[in-house]
Amino acid sequence: MALDMAKYRRIFLEEAADHLAEISRALLDLEKEMGNVEAIDTLFRMAHSIKSMAASLGYAPVSELSHRLEDRMEGVREAGRVRDPQELSLLFRGLETLEAMVRTVADDRELAPADEGLLAELRATPERAAAAPDPVAADSPEAVGGEPKKVRS
Repeated sequence: MALDMAKYRRIFLEEAADHLAEISRALLDLEKEMGNVEAIDTLFRMAHSIKSMAASLGYAPVSELSHRLEDRMEGVREAGRVRDPQELSLLFRGLETLEAMVRTVADDRELAPADEGLLAELRATPERAAAAPDPVAADSPEAVGGEPKKVRS
């Protein structure tokens, strides 16, 4: 019995469209509040779902990019927030690229490999400094054994 790949492709496209819309809404919520836990969780879950669906149907570039987004969102979860506007912009670029890839599948064209530069940016481990208090600068008097600066009250 042969699988009806057209049927599964249709299901993938319908579900991917829903998941991408959820990611878009979550990113817009994060634009307003970078620590929106519900939006962070939604984005993580939707990226995971797209990754799994794409992998099961052999859409490797979609699966790979979704996996990188999912990994990045795991880091965001750990930090409790999107770290800065640059990270938010990176997530929007990931969404736009996923949307273009899904359109390629919908148009029944061959998927190009995922953009290595985007994948590398998503893989890069962001500084955890945004979630923690500012460390003492390495060249400050405090760091080299000098007197701490007096703070006026």
